[in-house]
Amino acid sequence: MKITVILLLLLATHASYAQDYSGIWRGVLTQEPGGCFPEYYIELQLEHDGGIINGTSYDYYDSSKFVKLQFSGRLNTSTKRMVIMENEVLRVQIPKDCVPCIKTYDLTWHMEGKNEMLLGTWTGKEMSRGLACPPGKITLSKVPKSAFKQEEVVQNDRLASIQKTLKPETRKVEIIQTLILDTSRIKLELYDNGQIDGDTISIYLNQKLILYRNGLTEKPITINLPVLPNKDYEMIMFAENLGTIPPNTALMVVTAGKKKYEIYLSSSEKKSAAIRFRYEKKE
Repeated sequence: MKITVILLLLLATHASYAQDYSGIWRGVLTQEPGGCFPEYYIELQLEHDGGIINGTSYDYYDSSKFVKLQFSGRLNTSTKRMVIMENEVLRVQIPKDCVPCIKTYDLTWHMEGKNEMLLGTWTGKEMSRGLACPPGKITLSKVPKSAFKQEEVVQNDRLASIQKTLKPETRKVEIIQTLILDTSRIKLELYDNGQIDGDTISIYLNQKLILYRNGLTEKPITINLPVLPNKDYEMIMFAENLGTIPPNTALMVVTAGKKKYEIYLSSSEKKSAAIRFRYEKKE
């Protein structure tokens, strides 16, 4: 009886290990007639925490023609099925006569020999007009390395263009808190701290603009950040105005895995509040 129990536990442990969905998934995406290409490549840089999925996708014909997007989704660990929805276009480098398609994936995990696979279908809508894209099928394999260089800070094309037009302004930076995290996916929620008085802020992460001139209210501004392991990050809250009641104050809630932090930030025309954090990946 003991031997049977031990064997069952070993098998359960092996199954759990085999179904670690986080990682790089790469393969082929087909499209019915009417699309820009009948077949092209796709890469999902996927992180999962329980039933929650986040990550970055690349739809590409080759390394110089691609669309980069952020996605989120849900995972059913019992059925090994996941539904993934692309929700933000980060970069577009495709022919002008092609239109990016914002896609939803319906995928199921399979083991084929020694290869982990995600198989399924996809649907989508054109980025600009909202028309349905010709749907198709998708086949992905888990691979050890991305086909694209990983960026320290993910910045979309719009904010990159805005930052080029801004004149640098020197202000003292006050570090409020330093966090050591155990996850590569971080959620920031920013609220006005106190009376709603028209405070407007911009956010910089390692000198890159990731939020521009957003007003603080009782409803959160939510930013999902993918970060690289063993890299130092500095996030600065830059006051664009001081509202009617100076200084510009915010409550920032940081959610990292199962940990949550509440941090109070205060910025003015002479000083910007900042936090530092680092994701220390365990081997």
